[in-house]
Amino acid sequence: MLAFLLTTIVFFVWGMSNNLTDILVQQFKKSFELSLLQAQLVQTANFFAYFVMATPAALLSRRFGYKVALVVGLVTFGVGTLLFWPAAVIGQYTPFLIAIFIVGTGASILETSANPLIAQFGDPETSEQRLNFAQAFNPPGTIVGVIVGTLFIFSGVEKSPVQVAAMKAQGTYAAYLHSEILRVVPTYVAIGAVVLVLALLLSRAEFPQSLDSNELAGYPSQVSQPHKGAYGRLFRNGRLMFAVVAQFFYVGAQVGVWSTLIPYLKAYTTVGDRPAGYFLTATLVAFAAGRVISTPLMRYVSPAKMVGVYALINVLLLVGVVAHPGMSGAIAILVVSLFMSVMYPTIFALGVKGLGDDTKLAGSLLVMAILGGAIFPPAMGWISRLSGSVALGYLLPAAAFMVVALFSFLVPRLTDLTVSRHSVEIAPQSL
Repeated sequence: MLAFLLTTIVFFVWGMSNNLTDILVQQFKKSFELSLLQAQLVQTANFFAYFVMATPAALLSRRFGYKVALVVGLVTFGVGTLLFWPAAVIGQYTPFLIAIFIVGTGASILETSANPLIAQFGDPETSEQRLNFAQAFNPPGTIVGVIVGTLFIFSGVEKSPVQVAAMKAQGTYAAYLHSEILRVVPTYVAIGAVVLVLALLLSRAEFPQSLDSNELAGYPSQVSQPHKGAYGRLFRNGRLMFAVVAQFFYVGAQVGVWSTLIPYLKAYTTVGDRPAGYFLTATLVAFAAGRVISTPLMRYVSPAKMVGVYALINVLLLVGVVAHPGMSGAIAILVVSLFMSVMYPTIFALGVKGLGDDTKLAGSLLVMAILGGAIFPPAMGWISRLSGSVALGYLLPAAAFMVVALFSFLVPRLTDLTVSRHSVEIAPQSL
């Protein structure tokens, strides 16, 4: 239980980080005078790290156990946040992207370890419910992160074109922009300190050996026995591969929807940075509410069918976002967040279900699919620049939710002879 509770805190931590990047997109767009496409490289740096580090993280977890992987992930994460200080002093965009990549590396290690740990922590039949419960600690982290970013990173000072021209003429505009850059430092240094303290607590805690073995089911541990051909089995697993594809499109849609929200509000409404930040917070509250409401319903409704219906609803809502840009479209984005709530953990749990000791490596493939979050935001920025419409970029996540719906409705029918044979081989040790 202690391991379970400490791991849920980790879900909170990376939730804070992932949605603070939505604040950074707008702050760096302003501070470095970037286009939306250039500013969205913040998301690329963060989520590309997931793709790069997911497999090494899984191998680390498999070799040394969940505890070591979680501690390494937290330390890496903490170091990355502390690097925001020298990056701000330098005053260049690239050092920030490097720091964000290191933060993403730490978060990748954490997510690669924490998700399969929770999925295996009990009866496989309830893995979706259990993972959704643990992931319920993620939205409060995202909400806190965005509120902190809105209050402490956004200054609330927005210069008009006339004021900017006057400051440039006086030679004070560069100093103003640098002061805006420095606003990110206190928030990230504080997060780094908290994360390193959590790493210390985890390093002192005792995790049961059963979490890295099959002993929870009452069978001997085989954590040190390599399972040859694991990747071959996994790549032949139709259900897992489809889950990886669905996760790629889902994460791309989620990150794209949220990271483009503030630019959308700035383009089609009169709200400033801070009110837009509060609206983003409201979408995260809706996301959390959707998870609280939907998780208990999974006892009566198939999780896969629920995700499929939610995905189709989101397609319709996003069509409205494109067709009616403005506050009505922003409200539709808020409702989209409610229906996104259970998609990531449910796709993850469906993908790794019944994989036994291959679960960690399977989890790493699903975490690699977070690469979608690195691709969709700049792609939406590119569509915006090409078309002159921020709203039109939302057609991309609409298409992504169609893929999620297809996976959700087809996954119960997916069978794989290789998987069936593998299940027979490892069934006695399965959790």
